[in-house]
Amino acid sequence: MKIKDKVVVVTGGASGIGRALCRRFASEGAKGIVVSDCNGEGAAIVAAGIGAVAVPGDIGKEEDVKRLVDIATRSFGPIDLFCSNAGVACHGGAEAEDSAWQLSWDVNVMSHVYAARAVLPSMIERGAGYLLQTCSAGGLLTTLGTAPYSVTKHAAVAFAEWLSITHARQGIKVSCLCPMGVKTGMLSEGTEGVGKLLLQTAISAEEVAQCVIEGLEKEEFLILPHKEVLGYIRKKTGDYEGWLRGMRGLQERYVEA
Repeated sequence: MKIKDKVVVVTGGASGIGRALCRRFASEGAKGIVVSDCNGEGAAIVAAGIGAVAVPGDIGKEEDVKRLVDIATRSFGPIDLFCSNAGVACHGGAEAEDSAWQLSWDVNVMSHVYAARAVLPSMIERGAGYLLQTCSAGGLLTTLGTAPYSVTKHAAVAFAEWLSITHARQGIKVSCLCPMGVKTGMLSEGTEGVGKLLLQTAISAEEVAQCVIEGLEKEEFLILPHKEVLGYIRKKTGDYEGWLRGMRGLQERYVEA
């Protein structure tokens, strides 16, 4: 997919990766961009800077996603690319509050489901459409110190795989964006614990956006801004016990230290 002359929706577009994607899509000549975020003021600022439309809302609620798609369609026409980028990171393990687990499920998983429900009928009717889902390397490997995030990002990857397999023959493309550390508000200098580990190889949101442009043009399912993630996946599947031992070592060093 080339972004030029396309209609694009980006959730979580007020900051971080989402903001970088919106700005990059604008520079690539998108026909129309809709910036969505629960931070309505932030979304409006990003939209104003690129001539886009801002739509505040909670993508963990289906009615808000339906409204987002309706506004985008009425503003620019059929949606070519829907970027389910918004996510939350709730820390803790099995003991984490039910509210943290539910929030993680709603935002990190169900938002993708709601987006697919809202845009797939039109895309299938046209025989063309693209879904980009930000799932994190944590959805392919794991994220130390945060079970709700790790588990729900695994679910997001699984849903993206299912969509790709099920709807390919109907002209639907799916990409799964899985970065490791990215220098955003969620991972700033001075971060301790697992964040300190991620900072060692962290890249900018703009670098992620560049990888997305390249991945969309190649129509790759896995978009991996950190190329080493592919090696980690191969290590995991080729020697699961060895991979678990290595991850336990990192747990002891960065989480339990």
